[in-house]
Amino acid sequence: MRYYILMGSPRKNGNTMSILKPFVDRLSDLGEEYSITWLYDKKIEPCTACRTCQKDWTKFGCRYKDDLDDIFTDVLLSDVIVLATPIYSWYCTPPLKALLDRFVYGMNKYYGDEKGPAIWAGKKVVIITTCGYEVEKGTDLFESGIKRYCKHSQLKYIGMFAERDLGYKTVFMDGQKEKHAVEFADKVYADVRK
Repeated sequence: MRYYILMGSPRKNGNTMSILKPFVDRLSDLGEEYSITWLYDKKIEPCTACRTCQKDWTKFGCRYKDDLDDIFTDVLLSDVIVLATPIYSWYCTPPLKALLDRFVYGMNKYYGDEKGPAIWAGKKVVIITTCGYEVEKGTDLFESGIKRYCKHSQLKYIGMFAERDLGYKTVFMDGQKEKHAVEFADKVYADVRK
């Protein structure tokens, strides 16, 4: 299986990467392949719902010529899409939100004169996230949104791994969080191979 990680954190050594690392290390131990795209390093224009993408059902087809064309190709070549992001104001970071907005149109050919296909139907989706609030109150809205997004896009939602940061004067990463990340990797590995 090929995992494609869309990293929404602006920090290369931040909390989200801290919990992602043991997750991907475990996947590697299990023989899985993965790649990471740092979305803050990419140019991703916001969607304007112009529907240019609906004219050709075989490609992404957006009017913008930015970095999303390459990401689109990587998504299509993957089996599992990992949305890795800190939570800001109860949702993902701006570049990941812009990507999700563009993909809901460009990947789903539902918005023209006729209903077309979801060209990424069947891909599996996983969330890895960090937040400052209690996980149940900090990540619930994002997870609900992604579950609905997956249903709409004919994607298979696998699950979410979330950890809380208790503040700037505390150490975020510890052995317990690492253990949780490895256990989540094992769960995902089992689920995607069913």
